[in-house]
Amino acid sequence: MENQQNGHKRRVRYSGTHPKRYQEKYKELHPEKYLDTVSRVIQKGSTPAGMHISICVKEILDFLQIQPGQNGLDATLGYGGHTLEMLKCLEGKGHIHALDVDPIESEKTKARLAGLGYGPEILTVRLQNFAEIDQVAAEAGKFDFVLADLGVSSMQIDNPERGFTFKAEGPLDLRMNPERGVSAAQRLKEITLEELTGMLTENADEPYAEEIAREVTGRLKRGEEIATTTKLYQVIGDALAFLPEMDRKEAVKKSSQRTFQALRIDVNNEYEALYAFLEKLPGVLAPGGRAAILTFHSGEDRLVKKSFKQFKKEGYYSEICEEVIRPSQEECARNSRARSTKMRWAVRAE
Repeated sequence: MENQQNGHKRRVRYSGTHPKRYQEKYKELHPEKYLDTVSRVIQKGSTPAGMHISICVKEILDFLQIQPGQNGLDATLGYGGHTLEMLKCLEGKGHIHALDVDPIESEKTKARLAGLGYGPEILTVRLQNFAEIDQVAAEAGKFDFVLADLGVSSMQIDNPERGFTFKAEGPLDLRMNPERGVSAAQRLKEITLEELTGMLTENADEPYAEEIAREVTGRLKRGEEIATTTKLYQVIGDALAFLPEMDRKEAVKKSSQRTFQALRIDVNNEYEALYAFLEKLPGVLAPGGRAAILTFHSGEDRLVKKSFKQFKKEGYYSEICEEVIRPSQEECARNSRARSTKMRWAVRAE
């Protein structure tokens, strides 16, 4: 009896008619078993727990023009949605190399794609930062197509244990790889008022950067702990207590989104990695090779736009995207997380 009890794991029980917490959404967390449930969630314009709905898939494939036999790079594997569609275009001929810094999700995605028939003969998954694309190309050869989706995957945001969202209690972590670097909570303990103000301004264009930074650093100096996502959300709310009550709730929500974004960019060195990736990109593309990049906030987009323009001027790119490409209204209605997406592309000179 004891062995039976140890071997059987009961699903999480919840109150009410519908699960609310991430761990309670057992049907969404097992989409292969509950396709109807997952389909209904997507039709409502939401993202099922533990999943990520890829953005601008048609626009990406239309631009990349992938042909069987080509060599490609998905610089940001994530849930593998874009990777899967690109693999289909190869029709069993060629190879895709996929990079990710998240050891937790990349293993899940690798196993999921292998289960669909895309094993090491056509797909190589590497736990590696896209800042190191030159090292990848040195082994794999130059690429006919490259994709980089700079957004955080929904399964990272939705899982409170990863600390990416203020909507649920969790450790204030925000690291893509929890085994490397310092958490956001530790970073806040080490930062000065001036540094935090600058981080919030540079990484997120936060209009209340100084007020939030003063409240956070002041609390920490007095010995108060800011170690959880909900605690930081509360501190941001206190920092904006001077706002009119009718405007405060929405302002706190938006400032919290920006603050978490700024911290995530900082603890993962995202701008440094993106800058290195953009600098090395022309050197890893084959003549006529195509690169598409999805960005999700103005700081990322500025870097991509500036890099593409500079390298076109220098003759490394023959064409670049002059006008940013955005998801269709229909896609944004199906997936609210698509609304801030911008796509830019470049073609390597022959």
